[in-house]
Amino acid sequence: MKIYIFGNPLVAEDSLPIHILPDLQKQFPDIHFIVVDPNENFPPEGERDLIILDTVKGISEVTLLDYSDLALIEKSPISPHDYDLLLHLLLLKKMGRIDKVKIIGFPSPSLPFHLQKV
Repeated sequence: MKIYIFGNPLVAEDSLPIHILPDLQKQFPDIHFIVVDPNENFPPEGERDLIILDTVKGISEVTLLDYSDLALIEKSPISPHDYDLLLHLLLLKKMGRIDKVKIIGFPSPSLPFHLQKV
């Protein structure tokens, strides 16, 4: 399984996925975590079902989002990114380049976040 990681380590409100990556890799060694930039050929050719871990503005707890959720929030930007991932994913879907997407959304941290072992 692949999970694509988004985030910017230089921007506090967008850095959580990057900062917890070492803990995730230890807890889930069978998952291939891949740090990506949505501006650079994402998704890779042939990847049609995506799982993404990203910071999502406006949520207070870890939340699993899919296309039905994205359609509901399409008109209100929820991403702290300069480039809006939501728009990118909706365009990829419309062009038929991807079939499914799941986003594991982490809230923008206001306090230090520590991954707890499940």
